[in-house]
Amino acid sequence: MARGKFGRTKARSKHKNTKKSVKYHHKKNHSKLSQKRDVSRLRECKGLQPNEGDGSTGSKHKKEPEETRKAEANACEDENPSEEEQNVFKQLLKTFTGRNSESQRKSIESDTTSEEEETAEIDFGVVERTKQEQECLLNEVNGDSEQEFSEGDQEGIDDDLDPFVRHFLYDLEENLVEALSTSPQCVVKHNQHWPVLGQFTVNIPKPTNKTDMPIPKVTIEDRRQYAKVGTVPQRIVRARWSELHIKSQIQNNISKANCASLRNISNENVDPLTPLQRELFSIINNYQDLNYPERTLKNGEEIRFTYCLHLVNHILKTRIKILHHNNKLLNKDDVPEEYRDQGLVRPKVIVLVPFRESALRVVKMIMDIVLPDEKANVMNKKRFMDEFTGNEIVMPKKRPRPEDYEETFAGNTDDTFRIGITITKKSVKLYADFYSADIIVASPLGLRVIVGAEGEEDRDFDFLASVEILVLDQADIFLMQNWDHLLHVLDHLHLQPREAHGTNFARVRSWALNGWSKYYRQTLLFSSVMLPELNALMSRKCHNYAGKICVVNPELTGTMCHVVVQLPQVFHRFDAQSVAQSIDDRFDFFIKKIIPQYKDAVMNHVLIYIPSYFDYVRLRNYFRREGFNFVQICEYSKEGKIARARDMFYHAEAHFLLYSERFHFFRRPSIKGILHLVFYQPPTFPHFYSEMCNLMQATNQNQDAGNESNMTVTVLYSKYDVQQLAAIVGMDRAARMVSSERNVHMFVTGE
Repeated sequence: MARGKFGRTKARSKHKNTKKSVKYHHKKNHSKLSQKRDVSRLRECKGLQPNEGDGSTGSKHKKEPEETRKAEANACEDENPSEEEQNVFKQLLKTFTGRNSESQRKSIESDTTSEEEETAEIDFGVVERTKQEQECLLNEVNGDSEQEFSEGDQEGIDDDLDPFVRHFLYDLEENLVEALSTSPQCVVKHNQHWPVLGQFTVNIPKPTNKTDMPIPKVTIEDRRQYAKVGTVPQRIVRARWSELHIKSQIQNNISKANCASLRNISNENVDPLTPLQRELFSIINNYQDLNYPERTLKNGEEIRFTYCLHLVNHILKTRIKILHHNNKLLNKDDVPEEYRDQGLVRPKVIVLVPFRESALRVVKMIMDIVLPDEKANVMNKKRFMDEFTGNEIVMPKKRPRPEDYEETFAGNTDDTFRIGITITKKSVKLYADFYSADIIVASPLGLRVIVGAEGEEDRDFDFLASVEILVLDQADIFLMQNWDHLLHVLDHLHLQPREAHGTNFARVRSWALNGWSKYYRQTLLFSSVMLPELNALMSRKCHNYAGKICVVNPELTGTMCHVVVQLPQVFHRFDAQSVAQSIDDRFDFFIKKIIPQYKDAVMNHVLIYIPSYFDYVRLRNYFRREGFNFVQICEYSKEGKIARARDMFYHAEAHFLLYSERFHFFRRPSIKGILHLVFYQPPTFPHFYSEMCNLMQATNQNQDAGNESNMTVTVLYSKYDVQQLAAIVGMDRAARMVSSERNVHMFVTGE
């Protein structure tokens, strides 16, 4: 893999010792039976079977009578444990006092770290700590202890009204699985309109009806309850946490955390959620997929808080349910079917964001929701702040960049990162090992390095096997980075793990064992534009049985109304039979119909705007073969060549300038000297259209190099560009331009 200018494609991943949570009951006098339980649990943490290593066959023991157990317990109080039990029990105690050198194993680390940091994090005995710090660390290591589970945590564990229980508890019927596995899916479509979200469509999978299938004969005991198909979400009018099934431990934190992240909300606000947040949460809390293409600078933090609240609530419900079942199973030899509550691996949530600054805001918001106190127990917080802050881009003051550019590239813009997060009742651990993490926040490139490619030895993607919620925030920026990285990661979701990773398969949900995890995964996609690539991702990679929702508000005016220069803008339509064929058809139309119009010396200062890098390379090679006088600027161009190309273009020393959209996205310079602007394809971001057209103002022209009265704008489009076209000219005009018998349409702005 090549090293790109805006993203590294190779990073070194270190592995370090990890400790799995063990159950430890501290009593004044440890009996032999309690030591046996601790020995068994320690072996489970090592991935051993309950009886592995002690000479037994591993078969389950029969349940002993109550009187026999009591007699043995009384008799064992005065007996000394065996030598093997003493050694193992000492090893258990060393987990809390020092480094366990025998428990070393190879594992994925959230991010690279120095050996000094590893020593400081692993060896609890090296640094002197206060009593409170030792208790916090002990509670974190023993994170799954029953001591953290209280009776108050049991609310709503088996409540069928809870969307969490309703979505994940039951298996799918075969006819629904068959409907989900077909392409395209057979769905029932509902059109809805809400005050804030506007228009959106709800697509609910429709189970196949097979009348010829014989009805199996079953007894009453054999009757099973299956998951119900999704329903149209109900809009939340007022946020009442008990009705929304929000866990009680975070209810008091929500208002403060939300007001801290949203400056336009005062502490006196009666409702802790904004109108947009209430409507978004109505859908998200229903565990349905969501495609929301209207993320802006103003509502970005509202959206981020909404899905962070959902993620934390989901993790807490999962955790409490597991701890509740752990208590129930203490005196049971077998695991009943209703106690299956886990996946093949622990990570349940993946949040993909483009930059470290975005990850910083997500993690801080999660901490605010879980732990409102700034002095709360957050492990590795200092390291996190050191690695995810700084390295800001210095914005020029003389010629300031547009507002959206400064907001997008604020903070640390590195795009290679990954971090695991473990959430307990009273603490948050950052940089957790992936296989002991609840949430993974990463960039597509950061996970791409771990997932690797076919044939690589160090690749690992087992941690993606049991993802229940996938969040793609600022997904439009992924297109500007490397879309293939995202697709590669998504292709490795829900694959069969290559290793057991200490999984207790008796506790794994049956639908996970059946390979149906992808039908339960919820995908939340947020972007600032509606694009075919994003729509294709939702239709091909998302198979949620609860259904999917897409917000589809039509663009009424478009960005053309923001063009202030008086310009004739000509739109040329070419015919194409398919999306794949449109690539070649566009190229042929361009070199045969468009380029001949601009070859004449009078038509100089021609800038060709190219959204796709592959089209950029194709045109560059064509210009070289034909011997055209041109210069080029793309995201991989060096600073010296960029300055030289801009100077030659401004002084008419180069007739053409090939200009890539990704360069404009990452740099946003003011190109001077443009007299003729050609859009090889409508821009990905519609405001780039008006921005490029406004660069043709008189103040940016070379008075000695051209005729300002002869300026033109040309746009190539096909029927497959209707979404980008509608964002420029408006939905009504775009519909007429695509279906019209005429292939050329002209507009004049600035009059």
